[in-house]
Amino acid sequence: MKKIALILSGCGVYDGSEIHETVLTMLAIEQHGAAYRCFAPNMTQHHVINHHTGEVSENESRNVLVESARIARGDVEDLNDLHVDEFDALIVPGGFGAAKNLCNFAIDGDNYTINEHVLAAGKAFAQAEKPAGYMCIAPALLPLIYPKGIQGTIGTDTGTANLIAAKGLAHCESPVDEVVIDPAHKVVTTPAYMLATSISEAAVGINRLVKSVIALIE
Repeated sequence: MKKIALILSGCGVYDGSEIHETVLTMLAIEQHGAAYRCFAPNMTQHHVINHHTGEVSENESRNVLVESARIARGDVEDLNDLHVDEFDALIVPGGFGAAKNLCNFAIDGDNYTINEHVLAAGKAFAQAEKPAGYMCIAPALLPLIYPKGIQGTIGTDTGTANLIAAKGLAHCESPVDEVVIDPAHKVVTTPAYMLATSISEAAVGINRLVKSVIALIE
């Protein structure tokens, strides 16, 4: 059975992993006959958002690993314990946590950087030439992990795409139900909730991403 590592960034669209994207990814992996394990960096998340009001919760602090356990039903491991030789592929769901906790794109889009542990994990899969899937805003991580010219998509948002392209992403516009595949680097991307207006719309592209990633496993 093929084994896929998932890197989560918390719990909740505004300050962590997008819950629908993450659950749809888990479901698609199992439906395509593979298995997954979840990982997250053991760190304080950038901030906490009240998902009911959309406002920052002042004087509240949460841990990315602990919050990710909410989605993973407790079964999540420290990202430092992710060993590339135990897996066939990597998938990173989106949500603002990918742009606030895994990197700081949402805070400093002009000159953003990536978390060192996320960078090490991403590079390990890249150097091992193992497939990877990044969805929603998570492709912002790609030009910091792969060589300049890596192909990917965040959908059709030109302003956001240009910021990531400035770091080295060769951005390809894509509708919500399609994927962009960089065959040289075995990287698959899809817009997911960068474009999706419903969970069923998001599901189509995410399912194709998972299927494509598994198909690239040698």
